[in-house]
Amino acid sequence: MPKITFVYADASEKTVEVPSGISILEAAHKYSVPLEGACEGSLACSTCHVIVDPVWYGRLAEAKEEEEDMLDLAFGLTHTSRLGCQIMMTDALDGIKVTLPAATRNMSIDKK
Repeated sequence: MPKITFVYADASEKTVEVPSGISILEAAHKYSVPLEGACEGSLACSTCHVIVDPVWYGRLAEAKEEEEDMLDLAFGLTHTSRLGCQIMMTDALDGIKVTLPAATRNMSIDKK
């Protein structure tokens, strides 16, 4: 199963193993990573904004216009920003690293 490493604002990391076919947002929720996803992946918010490590960014499918529109609302936008609900895990993404923005709304989940 592919692995995702989440990097927190304090630079600590959490690596999780997930089945192919689920989104980074779904993986975050499954493993109590504080990534809100207020619209539950329906492309109606930017609360699952993540910053993809540049090594991995070029391996992702291109963002759709709807995702880019929502990203315009995200805090701390970078050139490798994406919405976690739009990145579907595959074996090709095994090892992807994403950073949670320093400031974002979240569900107050403690990292474990």
